[in-house]
Amino acid sequence: MIVSPCIAPMTPGKRLRSALLAGSALICLFSAGQLWAFSLDDVAAKAKDMAGQKYEAPKSNLPNEFRDMKFADYQKIRFLQEKGVWAGEKTPFKLSFYHQGMHFDTPVKINEVTATDVQEFKYDPSRFDFGDMKFDPKATEKLGYAGFRVLYPINKDDKNDEIMTMLGASYFRVVGKGQVYGLSARGMAIDTAMPSGEEFPRFTEFWIERPQPDDNHLVIFALLDSPRATGAYQLTVRPGTNTLVDVKSRMFLRDKVGKLGVAPLTSMYLFGANQPSKVLNYRRELHDSSGLSIQAANGEWIWRPLNNPKHLAVSSFSVENPRGFGLLQRGRNFSHYEDLDDRYDKRPSAWIEPKGDWGKGTVDLVEIPTADETNDNIVAFWKPEVIPEPGQPMEFNYRLHWTMDENSIHSPDLGWVKQTLRSTGDVKQSNLIRQPDGSVAFLVDFEGPVLAKLGEDPAIRSQVTTDDNTELVENNLRYNPVTKGWRLTLRLKAKDSGKSIDMRAYLLREVPAEPGKEPAAIVADKADKKVEKKVESKVAPKEEKTVIVKADTAKPADAAKPAEAKGESTKADAAKADVAKADIAKDKDGKQTPQPEAETASTNPEPAKNVQILTETWSYQLPADE
Repeated sequence: MIVSPCIAPMTPGKRLRSALLAGSALICLFSAGQLWAFSLDDVAAKAKDMAGQKYEAPKSNLPNEFRDMKFADYQKIRFLQEKGVWAGEKTPFKLSFYHQGMHFDTPVKINEVTATDVQEFKYDPSRFDFGDMKFDPKATEKLGYAGFRVLYPINKDDKNDEIMTMLGASYFRVVGKGQVYGLSARGMAIDTAMPSGEEFPRFTEFWIERPQPDDNHLVIFALLDSPRATGAYQLTVRPGTNTLVDVKSRMFLRDKVGKLGVAPLTSMYLFGANQPSKVLNYRRELHDSSGLSIQAANGEWIWRPLNNPKHLAVSSFSVENPRGFGLLQRGRNFSHYEDLDDRYDKRPSAWIEPKGDWGKGTVDLVEIPTADETNDNIVAFWKPEVIPEPGQPMEFNYRLHWTMDENSIHSPDLGWVKQTLRSTGDVKQSNLIRQPDGSVAFLVDFEGPVLAKLGEDPAIRSQVTTDDNTELVENNLRYNPVTKGWRLTLRLKAKDSGKSIDMRAYLLREVPAEPGKEPAAIVADKADKKVEKKVESKVAPKEEKTVIVKADTAKPADAAKPAEAKGESTKADAAKADVAKADIAKDKDGKQTPQPEAETASTNPEPAKNVQILTETWSYQLPADE
């Protein structure tokens, strides 16, 4: 009961006091409910409204002195750290800004969010040291900031380190403890590698929450805009040994797109162990990432080493409800890179962990030719099978891991590919001299605790499948006592050198099937003959499969359908037949020699066996003319 002054004299004193206390509490409750707050909903409302309006392209406001500068000149514009945001306060995070210049020719609006309001960080040229650059000070009065950096004491408690940078389109880069900048993430990708040309959405406005002194995270909101899409994003940055970025996104289309890329990653691959440099170089490898890793919902893992192809290459991996994918930098030894300046051994891997079910779609990998390391030529993203109509919301939430601990990403139940080595194929002659035979050799090293535990188990075999353009000359599997893993050697020839070669491989073994205690095993079926098909996971429902779609030959809807579930004995027989076929190789004289097989079946029936998958799948494409 809320008491009005008009009726107060008619109310007994005790009752009046109780009523006044209740009224005060109610007023406080109303006030608390009406406190100002800012959230993703505010940005999403703005993005949705913009999606219903005509796109307005941003206009450059740069004077010629800033537009025509080279990168080395742009780097001379130095932000004065003592004038950074929250520099004199006890917040754990600090901010600094990028000045406009070169192709960063349009400003972005950057705001601070507090408990009571939103205030824009106004452009102030006194925050910068322009070095020896000569320009009219009046020409900068209406300029703005091109982006910003986030600083946090991640390596030492008394020193602020740059842990995140937001500059250009919707790109951002992040590092954890002891890491240096490498690959980038993006908010959205549109029509990547399509003949129509790629559209690059850009973050046009940011809202950054002022952190409290004891906060170990920073919340950033971003508004995305482009001719055919808008979006609202919330990025919660959590610095650490592995820095995490929790992303909530709500997207809207203005118009139809040919290919929508969700959670895109952009990296660089120039050359590496599986594709050595064609010119003399003291560095064995030069890349920000060495391969694409995918975890399917059914428990299957795929590893695809990257290439720097002569021609644009697009590969699609059909996966329903992915549990993770990312571009990883496998190989942390400095000796792999030998680069004291760029420290590729310290560049992070980026792993995307979807939140919730994303439905049907593909993980797409785009590989673009590049002549040097200054160009990002690798893109990976999730492409949903169904794209909503313009104006309809799309919501994708995920966690981004920036890490150098790739082993923590792997499944503990499966081995993984440590490295892929490429060499000239040859045969050892009777005089012990090796003679090239026109083939290409790949050496694939599988490692992991599951393999180390089994040791040199003679039941372990390789399962190798190739496409119709491949002549498999050798398939040889050997135990590696140094790594306690296995080395698979493949020698192959291309029937048509103008076409690429697709192949994949994994390790398996036959295990006895105890009655009533059969292990959940992946079983190869008779349809498993080409690279477009994939076997079931050992932890998967038997009807689920992951299909690899050959680049540019079929859409996800056209991918081969998985075979129907069979009885265990039928599956085991099919698996054994496929294993036997896959094990066939050729010796130095060109004769076919199978790997050691079990003895010929006797009249007594053999005990039932299942085929257990031991490793992730190595999936590789040898580019045309390679």
